[in-house]
Amino acid sequence: MVRVTIIAMVAFWVAIAIPAEAAERMVTPADNLAAILEAASPRDRITLQPGKHKGPVKIVKPVTVEGEPGAAIIGDGKGTVVTIDAAGVVLRGLEISGSGTNLEGADSGVFATENAKGALIERNKVTGNLYGIYVHGATDSLVRNNTVIGLKKGHLSELGTGIAVWNAPGAKIVGNDVSFGRDGIFTIASKRNVFSGNNFHDVRFAIHYMYTNNSEISGNTSTGNAVGYALMFSNKLKIIGNVSDGDRDHGLVLNFANGSQIEENTVIGRMQPQSRWTTAGNRDPADKMPSDDSPVSPDVSLSGERLGPEKCVFIYNANNNRLRGNRFEGCSIGIHFTAGSEGNSMSENAFINNRTQVKYVGTRYLDWSADGRGNYWSDNPAFDLDGDGIADNAYRPNDVMDKVMWTSPQAKVLATSPAVQVIRWAQAQFPALLPGGVVDSHPLMAPPPQKEPVQ
Repeated sequence: MVRVTIIAMVAFWVAIAIPAEAAERMVTPADNLAAILEAASPRDRITLQPGKHKGPVKIVKPVTVEGEPGAAIIGDGKGTVVTIDAAGVVLRGLEISGSGTNLEGADSGVFATENAKGALIERNKVTGNLYGIYVHGATDSLVRNNTVIGLKKGHLSELGTGIAVWNAPGAKIVGNDVSFGRDGIFTIASKRNVFSGNNFHDVRFAIHYMYTNNSEISGNTSTGNAVGYALMFSNKLKIIGNVSDGDRDHGLVLNFANGSQIEENTVIGRMQPQSRWTTAGNRDPADKMPSDDSPVSPDVSLSGERLGPEKCVFIYNANNNRLRGNRFEGCSIGIHFTAGSEGNSMSENAFINNRTQVKYVGTRYLDWSADGRGNYWSDNPAFDLDGDGIADNAYRPNDVMDKVMWTSPQAKVLATSPAVQVIRWAQAQFPALLPGGVVDSHPLMAPPPQKEPVQ
């Protein structure tokens, strides 16, 4: 009798230890999707047939939910459309829309909770929601190859982000196309994240970074936004191979971002309609990105266009960073250093056709070269008699008159006067007269070749 009991117990535990074979379920728009998800077993594959499936729905088991072409989950305009609340969920190939508009409630197209560890959210089209995809504590999750289109109307302060990340160590946001809404990606209080190969347009900030350390931003493209990459209060970042093309205010902002590697990035300035500065961040549909052959100077054209970004790079109290192999071209200001930023290494960057190459208001002497190699400056009338690719004389982008004009902009009317030209000539002949500031002791004669963009 005891033996029979033991055999029965063993059989019972074996039965529950070995999961049943995963089921495959085809769901029509007429079916109750929420009930089907609730009744599903772990590892089930639930395929939605073309048509509009009623949301909102909540996934609380590790299942795969995917759509055939034309399958959509439509919310009722309240709350979140799809909530992922289990580890190992796959959400794939669906059109998702119809969230609420409550910012405090973080109403989203897709919301992955802290229980959604390792979630895979890929190849979805998430449109017209307050937040597109919100990774809220879902560690090691992957958001890949989605199209996220946010709300196209309303004040920016009332709009959500395309993809949001909060406290989700190890999460990766890869290969997505994000437009409209407030920011492309907003991340806060996280670490060890990867944001790579994404495209951003028609947003405020392409990537908005707060308190997210030891992470990578690589191979992204920001086109025609207010700011490309705003990286704040974060340390030990790898910012590699990103592009900012025709963004309005700044291509790259480093604000209290320390100990980071900034390499092989490109910021391109273009002439842009003045309405971009006068419509409170709302783009006029008539405003198109200028063509590749658009001029990059002067700052304001006869047609009323203005040069943007105002600054290719803005560095505010950011310390011990390495900027190497970047290309900053066609901005009003190439790079602006301020607020005591110290210990930053600058070498093998190219500063091309910026109206002001460097704006540094300070009394310290900063040598922007490393290991005998400096940077390329398109306005440097230098000679290289020994043919080693390094200019024979040091380059100084600023003089005392630049600082006078920064502190008293009205003095610009005297920029071409004989008196100012004499002062500048005297400083060039007698470098001891120069104030502290940036000097490149080994300027390059040609722009360093850039590596292929990160894919």
